[in-house]
Amino acid sequence: MSDPPEILDDSFDAGRDEPTVEQADARRHRVRKRQVGRRLDVYLHGRYPRISRTVLQRQIKQGLVTVNGLPTKASYEPAAGDVVEIHLPTPPPSEVVAEDIPLDIVYEDEWMLAINKHAGIICHPARATQSGTVANAVAFHAEQLSRGDDPFRPGIIHRLDKNTTGVMVIAKCDEAHWRLALQFERRTIKKAYFAICEGEFSLDGDVINKPLAPHPETTQRMVLPGSMPPRQAMFKEAITEYHVDTRYRGYTTVNLFPRTGRTHQLRVHMSSIGHPMVGDTLYGGRMVTEHDLAGEGGDTPLIEYQSLHARALRFMHPILETPLEVTAPLSPTIERVLAVLSKHRSRA
Repeated sequence: MSDPPEILDDSFDAGRDEPTVEQADARRHRVRKRQVGRRLDVYLHGRYPRISRTVLQRQIKQGLVTVNGLPTKASYEPAAGDVVEIHLPTPPPSEVVAEDIPLDIVYEDEWMLAINKHAGIICHPARATQSGTVANAVAFHAEQLSRGDDPFRPGIIHRLDKNTTGVMVIAKCDEAHWRLALQFERRTIKKAYFAICEGEFSLDGDVINKPLAPHPETTQRMVLPGSMPPRQAMFKEAITEYHVDTRYRGYTTVNLFPRTGRTHQLRVHMSSIGHPMVGDTLYGGRMVTEHDLAGEGGDTPLIEYQSLHARALRFMHPILETPLEVTAPLSPTIERVLAVLSKHRSRA
């Protein structure tokens, strides 16, 4: 058997491709000076962001990672000149069943696509028998998708809540996947959201810096420190910048720019300043009817979920390495709420 190829560790330089599982089982990297000072599992995760640290730690423990030809521990910090060899885990084949579910595609090329996700659809299955997800839809649409680490998430790099609408990017190949995932990890992808919130904001804009953690009894809800705190170590940094778009009588539309990507971050942060999103009953918002807003009309809720839309993503194209912005128009449901607000709640 021939030796695995040696790759000088000049991570993510233009023109230097990351080795993938399809290319070989083993890869060898020589650590450079600027890469020292990190644990071995952290160093490898930087090289292979689509492989979880848990999987990498298991590979190290099983002796499938060596430094200078010898097995070591995940906590070892490679020195400059060390040669790290890893036998990459073979991901299981995708078990997601392709389904002919319509997709609202806002951008597509041979390496990736972007969709305008509609409300009521989750991003990927949690089990083999689950269907009707974005992953099922893109599996039908695309001839090839990236494999990633999870057989139930082919092509899926990031997620939106079930009822949050807006732009999502999907990877068609592994190289596009890890390059996009790295931009999310390094927070170089710029995200822009739009929301309809209760109340009239006193400030035109602000930055909310409040850490979040899963509720101690249910992962379906996030909490702030001091509310119903789990262990302090569970809290993670969460930062949201907002700018007021339009003030109506009793309501405000805002543009939201998350600097971190925690679960339910925008919803919790808006609620924490006394302005929950319209329809977000989980975090204190109310479903509103036309009668509520206009004093006349029907009593059917105009929107039965959070009024939150992922409007745009700005990033570097994972293959072409050129700036790219993908946008998604507001959903008809949110447009309907805005129309009623403009007609009956305008401050002009």
